[in-house]
Amino acid sequence: MSWGQAVITIKSEREIAKMRTASRIVAEILREMETWVKPGVSTSELDRLAEEWMRAQRGEPAFKGYRGFPASICASVNEEVVHGIPGARKLKEGDLFTADVGVRYQNYYGDGARTYAVGKISPGAKELCETTRQGLSAGVACVRPGAKLSELARAIQAVAQRKGYEVVRKFVGHGIGTALHEDPQVPNFVSPDLLANDVVLEPGMVLAIEPMFTHGTHDVEILKDGWTVVTADRKLSAHFEDTVVVTASGHEVLTRCSQQEG
Repeated sequence: MSWGQAVITIKSEREIAKMRTASRIVAEILREMETWVKPGVSTSELDRLAEEWMRAQRGEPAFKGYRGFPASICASVNEEVVHGIPGARKLKEGDLFTADVGVRYQNYYGDGARTYAVGKISPGAKELCETTRQGLSAGVACVRPGAKLSELARAIQAVAQRKGYEVVRKFVGHGIGTALHEDPQVPNFVSPDLLANDVVLEPGMVLAIEPMFTHGTHDVEILKDGWTVVTADRKLSAHFEDTVVVTASGHEVLTRCSQQEG
């Protein structure tokens, strides 16, 4: 994670409307994943279904071709944290499956992720998923004009620490808009770098907030495919993400099918 002179764009209502559409498509796919994800389905099949949904809604897969990524969604299983490449692998009972979905609509982006239980999972895996989801909710709840990024990071990290989980540090959230990744970086933990380069939130800022919690170490490795990020100790990981806009009165979560002001 590097810090420099961040250039943060404030989105107009017209721009937010386009991001709302892109994010709605993301939210619909994440909702449909609840029925698509089951033992025996391949990750390439899930990728196909997601891309078909995007294109049927006049959206485009944001990830496909991005820095050479070969698929429409990121499909990560168990110890895979992020950026898993869909393929022939079939999900099996007890797996954790994370779908990270990005959509471009009229040159504006939406981004979201969820971790799903494949059939019946262990109590420990279930608790990890629920805690990571709670971490995302805690971070989103902090979004309002005048809040600082460090408040979000502290709230997310506290949820992980209460359960004894680690927070992945090498990969963080980000701004989003006409590019998939924009300033500022949105960490899920508090560090001296964050405190020295803290950002005060303003209406019109749009953030992709995405905590990644692990059962073991926060250290990660990238596999030989150049994309798939795994926990260094190969223990389970979970990942949840929402695209959130700062409003005059608080925030709006764009990647929810039922969007509400918070």
